[in-house]
Amino acid sequence: MATITLKGNPVHTSGTLPAVGTEAPFFCLVKTDLSEAGPADFAGRRMVLNIFPSLDTAVCAASVRRFNQEAAALDNTVVLCISADLPFAHNRFCELEGLTDVIALSVFRSPEFGRDYGVTLTDGPLKGLLSRAVVVVDADGRVAYSEQVPEIVQEPDYAAALKALQ
Repeated sequence: MATITLKGNPVHTSGTLPAVGTEAPFFCLVKTDLSEAGPADFAGRRMVLNIFPSLDTAVCAASVRRFNQEAAALDNTVVLCISADLPFAHNRFCELEGLTDVIALSVFRSPEFGRDYGVTLTDGPLKGLLSRAVVVVDADGRVAYSEQVPEIVQEPDYAAALKALQ
């Protein structure tokens, strides 16, 4: 369990992020067309897992825009934007924002994702949603970088995540 904050108030996650060097946990999440996607769909490519509570918050929306702009331009890299938002909300957001270089994924059918990655919030007003975190997975499926953002309303360290891709 990790202790982070939401506007300065302590909240807890269901576990801790996968350690650098370990195999990234399997996942099966829902795309905006309601099909499912998992690591096999991105085999041989590096993955940036941009994990966040909801697209309906300014910081979450900002992280999706920023990763769309920065990491999506890198070779052999896919950016997965992951939250508990329904696929319809992901689709609406990406269409309105003109975001085409990220893949939006919902955990609504897969609560085990939050458990396996240690990011489900277990208390506080956002209980049940995902914390803000970034996990970079190399082309061999191993964790190259992970960041549990200590304050939910804070953006992740984009520079560190992007550096892990180089």
